[in-house]
Amino acid sequence: MANTFYNDFDTEPLSGPNGERPIDYRTPFQIDRDRILYTSAFRRLQSKTQVFLSGEYDFYRTRLTHSLEVAQIGRSICARLKVMNDAFGDEYYIDPDLVEAACLSHDIGHPPFGHAGERVLHELMRDHGGFEGNAQTLRLLTQTIYGDRGMDPSRALLDATLKYKTLLSETPDASNHFVYNTQRRFLDFTFGSDAFLSELRPGDERNGFKSVECQIMDWADDTAYSVNDIVDGVNAGFINLEQLENWAEANDIRGDEAEHIENLCSAIRRRRLEPMMGRKVGNFIAAADIVEASDNFMSNRSARYCYNVNVAPEAAAESNLYKRISLDLVFRSPQLQQLDHKAGRVLGELFRILADNYLGGRKRPLRLLTADTEAALKEATGDEHTSARIICDTIAQMTDRFAVRTYRRLLDPEFGSIVDLI
Repeated sequence: MANTFYNDFDTEPLSGPNGERPIDYRTPFQIDRDRILYTSAFRRLQSKTQVFLSGEYDFYRTRLTHSLEVAQIGRSICARLKVMNDAFGDEYYIDPDLVEAACLSHDIGHPPFGHAGERVLHELMRDHGGFEGNAQTLRLLTQTIYGDRGMDPSRALLDATLKYKTLLSETPDASNHFVYNTQRRFLDFTFGSDAFLSELRPGDERNGFKSVECQIMDWADDTAYSVNDIVDGVNAGFINLEQLENWAEANDIRGDEAEHIENLCSAIRRRRLEPMMGRKVGNFIAAADIVEASDNFMSNRSARYCYNVNVAPEAAAESNLYKRISLDLVFRSPQLQQLDHKAGRVLGELFRILADNYLGGRKRPLRLLTADTEAALKEATGDEHTSARIICDTIAQMTDRFAVRTYRRLLDPEFGSIVDLI
């Protein structure tokens, strides 16, 4: 039974209507999802930081487990909307495979060491087009996920992953929430070459213009990390009863927020935090509903822009409370700040060593990278921006552990025996 929510415009791949996508038993969005699942970029998420540095603890979430949880939440939101919202039915509904694909891919562009690594790479790449985790996801999907090419995603998938649509050149002082200037053509494809740049002001207005699937992915992401960062923070000892009570007093927490914190404290005392927060995930799924969107320049081309996600205000406020707790008690803790410092040191040194070796004018650079990467650098000879981007790609794809091992091989005099290379 065909799903009339989507049309040929939505399912068209980046390669065009006559592209080389397989015609088989799968829908276009199932192909998108399957291609993401079987990439090394997705597998590397198992050893990339979500909150805690990979290897610090044995029970925390990684980028991989986080992405799987986001995908489950996204699918559940779609399933609930299909059953509970009168706008949808068996022949007209938001595709859960498309939302799952967006959720699985939403973090694949993030570098080692989480947002600390993202900040370091952006500073190092500031003169070469910048670095941004979501822009890097777009780069992987469209250009590099298979080494020298992208995965030929559908238009709807690209749109579902595009949380930000402002070019860096339009907000040159931005530290995040942009796409690379070289990615303009992918924005044009996503919107069917419509003059969207003139329709929406750069920054918050344009970044806030999202397809309904992107909005679902966004709320699923918020749900997963706002709830689960609390659980991981408590299990790792960063959040305890005394800290929670002191934080609430220092921030003059009252009303519903005070009740939420009391419930957290009670669950911690009874050692029932994980079951309670698991129920919160269900509550946040149920808090997402759909409303009709105002007419816009895309609504006549795709049903994806005819609807908006409406999250119940009390659920959004509760999610925001959990984010604030995690930010103050976990991310700003001395232990996490020390890890951020280490991330900056490791990635900064790696970038400088590789840039000096390959871009510093050496007649015979040392062979520090793979043959394929060196071939790409050789092809880019004379183009400093492209060469810097290739080095940045190399570092961004590393896992936390691989980045540390590479750093030690290059800089630690006591690291480098044949055993260390394994």
